[in-house]
Amino acid sequence: MFSLQKLFGKEDRFQELLEAAAKESHESVRLVIELMKSPRNSQTYDDLILTRRKEKKISEQISSELVQTFITGLEREDIEALARGLYRIAKASEKLAERLVMAGKHIDGLDFTMQAEMMAKATDAVHGMVQQLRDMKDLEKIKNFNDRLQLVELEADKYMNELLREIYSGKHEPLRAMIIRDINELMEKVIDRCHDTGVVVMHVVLKNS
Repeated sequence: MFSLQKLFGKEDRFQELLEAAAKESHESVRLVIELMKSPRNSQTYDDLILTRRKEKKISEQISSELVQTFITGLEREDIEALARGLYRIAKASEKLAERLVMAGKHIDGLDFTMQAEMMAKATDAVHGMVQQLRDMKDLEKIKNFNDRLQLVELEADKYMNELLREIYSGKHEPLRAMIIRDINELMEKVIDRCHDTGVVVMHVVLKNS
């Protein structure tokens, strides 16, 4: 049995900050999914930028407090790696949002339902994994979240290959084809960032089990 609560302490500051960062990263992905449904919704884009700033501020706070703290529940490098992974999820979401807004009419009529579902599954899994670090009585829940992440990444790779075949077929005019590929690669990157963060969580859990 393993509980990071024993390592962190009941009210560990870094545990709280990592959970806050996970929450904002999760919200960034949720908002970019909303933007995928309605790319011209400026309010959604503004909300995403605000969420991204919150996550960035938390990441900077973690770095700052690590410098000032002598003893930490987890190894410093693990805290930094987790914070960096969550930061990259939010950053990838922001990059995707920027590209969706820039694409404008060129993505009219495109269906991003499949990509949205995969991104949602990936960020839900990461959020759940970080939350489970608070007080875990066994490893099964976090392993299940990690299994979901692995499956989503495989689905994303398969979908991207199918998309490339469609693009190479000449179905779309050149500019639209380029934009479709660019946007879908950024969507895949969000999923990859979630997967990378999941790997870090599993590393931390296994090392401390």
